Amino acid sequence: MGSYIPSTYEERLAMLKEMGLSSEEDLFAALPESIRIKGLDLPEGLSEVEVGRRIKAMAEKNKVFKTIFRGTGAYNHYIPTIVKTVTSKEEFLTAYTPYQAEISQGVLQSIFEYQTQICELTGMDVSNASVYDGAVAAAEAVFMCQERKRKGVVVAGTVNPQVLKVIETYCESRDVEVTLVEAEDYAVNPEKLAAALKDDTAAVYIESPNYYGVLEDMEALIEKAHGIGAKVIMGVNPISLGLLKTPGEFGADIAVGEGQPLGLSIAFGGPYLGFMACKQEMMRKLPGRIVGETEDHDGRRAFVLTLQAREQHIRREKASSNICSNEALCAMTASVYMAAMGPQGLKEVAMASASNAHYLAEKLGELGLKVKSDKPFFHEFLTDLPIDGKKLEDHLASKGMLSGLPLEGGMLWCCTELTGREEIDELIEAIKEVL
Repeated sequence: MGSYIPSTYEERLAMLKEMGLSSEEDLFAALPESIRIKGLDLPEGLSEVEVGRRIKAMAEKNKVFKTIFRGTGAYNHYIPTIVKTVTSKEEFLTAYTPYQAEISQGVLQSIFEYQTQICELTGMDVSNASVYDGAVAAAEAVFMCQERKRKGVVVAGTVNPQVLKVIETYCESRDVEVTLVEAEDYAVNPEKLAAALKDDTAAVYIESPNYYGVLEDMEALIEKAHGIGAKVIMGVNPISLGLLKTPGEFGADIAVGEGQPLGLSIAFGGPYLGFMACKQEMMRKLPGRIVGETEDHDGRRAFVLTLQAREQHIRREKASSNICSNEALCAMTASVYMAAMGPQGLKEVAMASASNAHYLAEKLGELGLKVKSDKPFFHEFLTDLPIDGKKLEDHLASKGMLSGLPLEGGMLWCCTELTGREEIDELIEAIKEVL
């Protein structure tokens, strides 16, 4: 059974009323007015060719930067040609959902391989078949941790604000209290985390590297959370795991994150991929699907849906999650990327990204843009900004470079393997012109 879509005006009106809204326009009220349009300003009577020209002219207003020094959840990595070559094959490039799953052995095998790779990457025992994006993965993980007497969630104040908003939205609908631990020097103080924990805290969500790029003291934070019986959800950048300790090695209960860096283009914002993995004892709480390997009656290797929460499909009032699908094509893309790169390739990408970021931090420091925190970072970092952020952003844009993100009176910079010394030196010269 697929998702319900209201087909008549009366049904749509009833659904809006149930949500406390008066019109379909109200659904978009959260979006800034500056980016909303009510229709295309086109004269009547244009031919298809003429409309096509106008639309193309509008599309050319999009700015494509040759060099990107911004991350904050979307990262510009090199994608090997083989990734698109494999995933563009017509047998994979389909919106078909295999309801008779075991007939679709190829799709099941691709998901099985993806799950295996995510487990190896995160150091966890079990992975699902992916979810919509990293923010949804984090929110879904919160409810995996809940028990009869434990409902609350404590969130580090250093997580991506967009992820925090999704967690808060999920929790608001279920009357779950969200406690935010304020950052201290752009990281979480373990003692402050301990003070925020309660007897009914079910989950603690922490990202490392965090929103500011800083590596959190995960051992101390996990020790505090486990000390009162709470589960720990660790949000991670998958590329960083080519170099850093895995959530499994730290002792986290669940690992989640955004899979976009694993071969998915930034592509004006999507589609993205949420990965989830956990320890074996939490396997039955994973939302969505888990594909497993078995043998058919002739002893041949075969793949099946080992677990899927049936109440999501046929007993919705009992469901703990509304995730009924998976990002199969995006998951396959990540899988092909990881297979093409291999462990050594991922390590080299992570090392190059970190090395480039530290070189950039050094060069910016020479110009007076000092790193705000003395804590270790991976490939993002926040600096002072003794000049107007918008002025710098516009100047770099005129030279084909996307600056870091103006943030908290400073700028949040990011490097990947694609922003090497040549690109960094060019950036430094451009900043000198503004200074």
